[in-house]
Amino acid sequence: MKITIHALSAFLFAIFMSNAVAAETVTVADLHAKRAELGGKEITIIGEVIKVNNGIMRRNFIHLQDGTGIGEMGKMIFTSQQTVEVGDKVEATGTVKLDTDFGMGYFYPTLIEQATFKPTQ
Repeated sequence: MKITIHALSAFLFAIFMSNAVAAETVTVADLHAKRAELGGKEITIIGEVIKVNNGIMRRNFIHLQDGTGIGEMGKMIFTSQQTVEVGDKVEATGTVKLDTDFGMGYFYPTLIEQATFKPTQ
């Protein structure tokens, strides 16, 4: 009986771990280039916070750049319940959402939602 319980526990653990997929780390430029492929997936970008708008539609909008891409393609916008400061270097992880339209002219071809932020060096 003891062996069966251990075997069952190991089996369930293996199933759980196979479903736990780490977020893919990408650059801002890569995210823009592969947006259709990454839609709905969890990604991580490491970069610097360049703009923060807190408390908009019950979320914070955080703009991040990592030195890749040019112009509008050189930054990414994240929404989060967390907030950070302009100039912070962070690891930002969230889910890629495509073609988000909040109305009133606020349309985002690519947006990272429900993001979490961790400081980096």
